[in-house]
Amino acid sequence: MAPDTSHSDETESESSTAAGSPTTESEREVSNVVLVTIDSLRADAIAPYDADRISPVLTDLAADGTTFDRAFATGNWTPFSFPSILASEPVFARNGDIGVKDARTLASVLSEAGIATGGFNAANGFLTSHWGYPEGFDEFEPFVTSVGSSRYSRYLAAHPTVEAWIQLLASPFRRLKSKVSGQSDDRPFLDASRMFDVEDAATEFIDETDGPFFLWTHYMDTHTPYVPAPRYIREVSDGLVGTHRMLHAHTRTSLGLEVGERTLRDLRTLYQATVRQVDASVGRLLDALEAAGVADETAIVVAGDHGEEFQEHGHLAHYPKLYDELISVPLIVNVPGEDGGRVSRHVGLDAIPPTVADLLGVESPPEWRGESVAPAVRGDGEADPDRDPVVSVTVRGEEVTEQPIPRSMADGDLLVSVRDAEWTYIENADTGETELYHRPSDPTQQEDLSADPTDEELAVVERFAPIAADHVAELRDREGEAAGDDEVDEDLEARLEALGYR
Repeated sequence: MAPDTSHSDETESESSTAAGSPTTESEREVSNVVLVTIDSLRADAIAPYDADRISPVLTDLAADGTTFDRAFATGNWTPFSFPSILASEPVFARNGDIGVKDARTLASVLSEAGIATGGFNAANGFLTSHWGYPEGFDEFEPFVTSVGSSRYSRYLAAHPTVEAWIQLLASPFRRLKSKVSGQSDDRPFLDASRMFDVEDAATEFIDETDGPFFLWTHYMDTHTPYVPAPRYIREVSDGLVGTHRMLHAHTRTSLGLEVGERTLRDLRTLYQATVRQVDASVGRLLDALEAAGVADETAIVVAGDHGEEFQEHGHLAHYPKLYDELISVPLIVNVPGEDGGRVSRHVGLDAIPPTVADLLGVESPPEWRGESVAPAVRGDGEADPDRDPVVSVTVRGEEVTEQPIPRSMADGDLLVSVRDAEWTYIENADTGETELYHRPSDPTQQEDLSADPTDEELAVVERFAPIAADHVAELRDREGEAAGDDEVDEDLEARLEALGYR
């Protein structure tokens, strides 16, 4: 069950700071911001949104911070979501491309304002220089180049499940070695997810940076295949899900065999264990901030880039759909000295860049689409009942299970959804098919109300359909404007294949 929530609302305020100019140290409430994004993290996977989950670090961050109960991604997978997270713009909106090349990214705006910037991504091939993501970062490492040149290393890069099984089989021996040598058991397993690479790079950045900084870390542990360290499986389960059950569950899914209730339950357990694994890593990052003496002046923002499906609509992972299991994500903002609370108003992830800039005293550029939620975190301002609905998009090929690397909207039908705090409207812009769901009465969106709407439901459609149409029209105006070479290098291709994309 989700915990009870109080209903506060946010408003926006204009920064009084000149564009691109940070406030002085004496005026600054927050000197640093750490943005933690977690791939495939649905909202109900962590305890602030579902009290039955085990995520003590994120629970503490939420308890001392602000939790946004209805935060929505602007796409169902990384390349469709991250333009909003790091550039506050929808995918395809600028030049028909899935990346952020030539955009006013969060890192570039902060860097121009004299704030040190570091970005570390756990080998998600969509968050690389090919799509413009290093722009504005003083230090940037996607860890994609760690594939290596040998046939063995390239095979492991393209087959992460194999690498994960090596991790699992080696884990008991690593734990034994740790005990014999008297070392800590915190990190006894192979870093198949690149979690420790990210963690180490982030810690070094914190230790070596003087003055205000912005740090972004992106975790991949919660992306399929879910292969957590055994101790985290034990922590979130009854102890009955062992290595053999993990092998069985992933083997069935990789072979396309039917996924029964037991296998689905095992996959959910493995997923929750990876959430706890990331949760522990975030705890070590917070320890690094404490050790560096900057924890009291550092704000933490945590978000999922999209969710994950466990057959709510017939599939696993995150195929091109726009239901809540893929679009509803956690958003937590923890600011030292602020009491926080819970915010019930809907908000899109394009609010992240202006919020981070606001916290650091830097004015947002006019081309950013989102609006800062820092006023809600600080508890000031008046209610804002007129916040625009959140628009999300995806592109679907002939089959839902096709996951090609998208080059443009021409890769398939364009689907767009419009959400507020209660309603979800979905439209296939190419076929004209529509869906409507009332989430308070139908939280998993199983009952489509669009076929025979009541007057109230028809009013929602009439309100949301023009928003969807305007968004589609804008994107189509940009269609075909993408320029440059679509080819990716071998290392990047290997990593994208490892994520399940061809």
